[in-house]
Amino acid sequence: MRILGLDYGEKRIGVAICDELGLTAQGLPTIIRKTKKHDWEILAGLIKNYNVEKIVIGYPVRLDGSEGIQCEKVNRFATIMNKTFSLSIIKWPETLSTKEAEEILINSGMHWKKRKKTVDKLAACIILQGYLDSLGPKNIN
Repeated sequence: MRILGLDYGEKRIGVAICDELGLTAQGLPTIIRKTKKHDWEILAGLIKNYNVEKIVIGYPVRLDGSEGIQCEKVNRFATIMNKTFSLSIIKWPETLSTKEAEEILINSGMHWKKRKKTVDKLAACIILQGYLDSLGPKNIN
């Protein structure tokens, strides 16, 4: 089973996919948001090309565990995704995943211009890998 990981944002959507064994997350090109139709066409293509059966989307709860404005936006997006693709959508807590991704890229010495293009993809990998790790070895159902 292939699982798609998303780091939802209003300007960009970071994307990752797991390997066929469900062990590791690999980044895919970030979706630069243009129109709803454009975004849904790209997601539909990814779902079809990778035979995706489940989607994990980062759920940006606050540090105290409460839901904020961004959670409402993710909820709306997840609801539309579920209706559009009829797939299981898992909202995975992702507090500070983008900050963690940014720190990894800074520590690697990456120039800020390249970091801006890579951070969402890495955040999606962090989200998806966290979910995969929670499932335990070879148990992705």
